[in-house]
Amino acid sequence: MTDVRLSDAALSNDVQRLDTLYPGIIEQGWKKRLLVPGLSLLGAVYLVICFFAFGVPGVIEKARGDMAQLFALDAYAHKVHAKYQFKKADQGFVVSLEGNRRSIYKEQPNWIAQSGDQAIIDLGGDGVLRFGDGVVTYTHPSYEQDFVFQVGDGVPQFVSGEEADWLKVSKTQVNARPSLYTRIWLTKSKVEVHRYFVGWENFWFDFDSKLNGLSSGELLSLAFSSDRIDPDVSNIRFMFNEFWTNSEWQHGEVYFALLQTLIMAVVGTLIAGILALPLAFAAAANVNPVRLARTGVRRFFDFLRGVDMLIWSLIFIRAFGLGPLSGIFAIFFTDTGTFGKLFSEAIENADKKQAEGVQATGASPVQKYRFGLFPQILPLFISQMLYYLESNTRSATVIGALGAGGIGLKLIETMRTRQDWENTLYLIFLIIIVVMLMDQLSGWLRRKLIEGQA
Repeated sequence: MTDVRLSDAALSNDVQRLDTLYPGIIEQGWKKRLLVPGLSLLGAVYLVICFFAFGVPGVIEKARGDMAQLFALDAYAHKVHAKYQFKKADQGFVVSLEGNRRSIYKEQPNWIAQSGDQAIIDLGGDGVLRFGDGVVTYTHPSYEQDFVFQVGDGVPQFVSGEEADWLKVSKTQVNARPSLYTRIWLTKSKVEVHRYFVGWENFWFDFDSKLNGLSSGELLSLAFSSDRIDPDVSNIRFMFNEFWTNSEWQHGEVYFALLQTLIMAVVGTLIAGILALPLAFAAAANVNPVRLARTGVRRFFDFLRGVDMLIWSLIFIRAFGLGPLSGIFAIFFTDTGTFGKLFSEAIENADKKQAEGVQATGASPVQKYRFGLFPQILPLFISQMLYYLESNTRSATVIGALGAGGIGLKLIETMRTRQDWENTLYLIFLIIIVVMLMDQLSGWLRRKLIEGQA
């Protein structure tokens, strides 16, 4: 009992001693105690107000989750259409990639068996569809009773079957989606089945290429074969040309657009750094004693960086038209203002003793700043330029989407169609890879140029 009392007394003495040394820290007033909870409550109220002020509930209510699922599915899978038109019954089921008339399979896939007017379509885990004599019968593995529809004589009729939430029968059509990977669509003019398969179809070679459908082993043996596909070029060169000129994925155009984006970022950042450096010396108080001149240069920096890069890009697109030149001007205009402010502050914060030491040797004013000041701020200059180079690679993509060209314009073109989401995902992957490479390259250059490491 005595030990406990002694411990409490010692603790009380320590508290009093700390309160004496640091008054107001241990025993805080009620205002300080309520400060953090009060700020947290104000932040929560602000978020709630924003939630309703920006109409977030209405946006959530209007959101189409089913469409989002289809767009996501189209990004990593391809769709095959099998269509039977009653006016062209002699053609039977015509199978095409993504419903494109130019991508019709010459040979029907193995999941479609057709003989005359009869056809059996295997839908994998979603069951089997049978068609013949104006009747469509769909067998689903999760339902005991088949779904039967009368087609070919006006609007399709639902004859028999169980109720299902994925089956929608209207006055004009039947739309069945037993799963995300299968769709059955019946109208008065056609019977159409859609099947999704995971993977990017025709990524290496387009639909009409002689190399389309060949396995990797066949391509490897063909590459080193003495029998040439095209007598004018080697088989390896022929394969590369077929890949590069792929009309569906447009690899050649995509990588050229990616190069344009890199050029916009590199040239814009480089010009901005070159122009901002002398202007930064003119804006530094320890270099330029004329206050009016310093103020003018600094307000010029404010003007350049005060207008967002996207606004500058729209202005230059109107001035110079579409193309990477507009993007280069937009980047170097904005970054000149940013670099000028950062560089001038670095010059003002540099150590004066080195510059004074160089001046004491009889050096000229130019030599004073060249050998006494510039070596101190050079690492910061390089570090800032490399960081903005990495950032401008992303910015050039957005500028390109507005019309300056490059990979951004390609990206926005694929998104406008709402059908080429696999191409959109492909371009996004390329952009991410380029940004990662630029990050690695800029980090290596910083170590090489600033720290002297390999």
